[in-house]
Amino acid sequence: MPVTVRFAPSPTGHIHVGNARTALFNWLFARSHDGNFILRFDDTDVQRARAEYATSILTDLRWLGIEPDRIERQSERFAAYDQAAETLKAKGLLYACYETPDELDRIRSRRRARGLPPVYDRRALKLSDGERAGLAAEGRKAHWRFLLPNFVDDPAKMQRTECSWDDVYRGHQTIDLASMSDPVLIREDGTYLYTLPSVVDDVDMGVSHVIRGDDHVTNTAAQIALFEALGAAAPVFGHHNLLQSETGEGLSKRTGALSIGALREDGLEPMAVASFASLIGTSEPVQPARSMAELIRLYSVARVNKAPARFSLDELRGLNTKIVAQSSFAEVAGRLSVLGVDCDENFWMAVRDNIQTLSEAADWWQIVGGDIEGAADADDAEFLAEAAQCLPPEPWDTTTWSVWTSALKDRTGRKGKQLFMPLRLALTGRDRGPELAALLPFFGRPSTMARLSEPTGRRRN
Repeated sequence: MPVTVRFAPSPTGHIHVGNARTALFNWLFARSHDGNFILRFDDTDVQRARAEYATSILTDLRWLGIEPDRIERQSERFAAYDQAAETLKAKGLLYACYETPDELDRIRSRRRARGLPPVYDRRALKLSDGERAGLAAEGRKAHWRFLLPNFVDDPAKMQRTECSWDDVYRGHQTIDLASMSDPVLIREDGTYLYTLPSVVDDVDMGVSHVIRGDDHVTNTAAQIALFEALGAAAPVFGHHNLLQSETGEGLSKRTGALSIGALREDGLEPMAVASFASLIGTSEPVQPARSMAELIRLYSVARVNKAPARFSLDELRGLNTKIVAQSSFAEVAGRLSVLGVDCDENFWMAVRDNIQTLSEAADWWQIVGGDIEGAADADDAEFLAEAAQCLPPEPWDTTTWSVWTSALKDRTGRKGKQLFMPLRLALTGRDRGPELAALLPFFGRPSTMARLSEPTGRRRN
C-alpha cells in the first residue's frame, strides 16, 4: 500500500504557521516515501465554511511549495457518511441521546463526586421506545453517540480496555477506552462532527498515515475503535509536537498576524517559513533550506521533539535574512522587476547582505535613485562641504569610496565613525545599511554632490 497522507483544514479562516507546520510534516513524510499528499477540506460546517478560505488555504500551501496530489471536499461526500451512520445504527453501535448540555454537566459532576471518571454513563441506552417518543414530543432532538467497545456483555459495566498503537512521533501509546465518553458523531441538527467523516474518508481514500498535532492523541483510541467498527484497518498515527506563540500560548486562526498570508505580505520568503516551521522543535538545527528537496533531506520524524516548540518572529526573520543573502541575482531578478527595481547584478550584490526581505532592495533602489530625506547633523555641514571638494571624478567603481575617504581623512583629520557616519546619513538618510563602497557607484557624482550640499533636506535627483 503506497504511503498516503492528508491535510484536512476547515475552510473557516486563514491557516497560520502552526497549521502550515502540520501540512509540511505530512508533505515531507509523503515525499520522503514517494507517497501521495491529499488536501481534504473539512467543510461539513456549511454555516462557517467559505469558498474564499479554501482558495486562500490552497494559495498558501502552493506558496510554501506544497502542491497537493489530490483535492477533496467533505461537503461532496455526505452520502458516504449517511451510509456509514446507518451501518453503525444497524450494528447497535450508534445510539440516540437526548440530554441537554446542562444535564450532561450534572452527570459529570455527580460521577466526580463519587470518585468515578467524568464520562457519559450511557443512560440513553436504557430508554424505552415510549420514553424516546416522549422526549421527542417535548421537542428534544437526539444527538448520536458511538458505543465504545469497553465492556463485555453489559454496556453499563465499563471495564478497562486498552487501545494501543505505535505512534510515528511518540512511540508506543496506550489509552484506556473506559476513561472516555462515547463520542458524539452526529449533532442534534443532524450535522456531523469531525470524527465520522474523517474516518470514512481515510478508509475510502486509502490514507495510510494520519499525521497531526499531539492535541489529538486522546481522540485516537476512539477513532481506531470506529475504524474497526466499520470493518476497516486503522492507519498508522503520528502526533507531532505543537507550535506555540512566543508567550507559550496555542496558535489560533484568530491570531491573524501569524497567518501564512500575513507572513507573505510582510515579505518573508516561502523557504524561510517552510524551513522554520519544519525544523523548529526538532534536534536538527534551524537552518535555511534552499529548496523543498533540501528540506526533505533535513527533516526526519526521529528528530522531532516531544516538547512544544516556540514560534519566534525574530528568529524567522533572521532565517529569512540568510536566505535573501544566499539568493543569486538570477533567482530574484524577475521579482525585483515586479517591485520596480530595474537593476543589474552589481546592485543586487551590493545590497543583498544588508536586507531582511526582498522589498527592502526596492527601498535601497529608491534611495540611490529617487527622493531621500537627508539626516546629517547640521554641525557637519562644513565637513560635508569639504567632502564634496574631495569627491573624485567619474567614472566610479568599488574603489572610489576608499580613495575618497582616504583623501577626506587626510584633509580633516577625522576617522572612524566621525568620518563615515555623516557621509552615510547625508547620502542615504539612514545610519546603517549596505557598504557604501559597493553602493556609491549607483549614486553617481551629481547626485552625491547634491546630497552633500543639502544633507538635511528632501531632494529629487
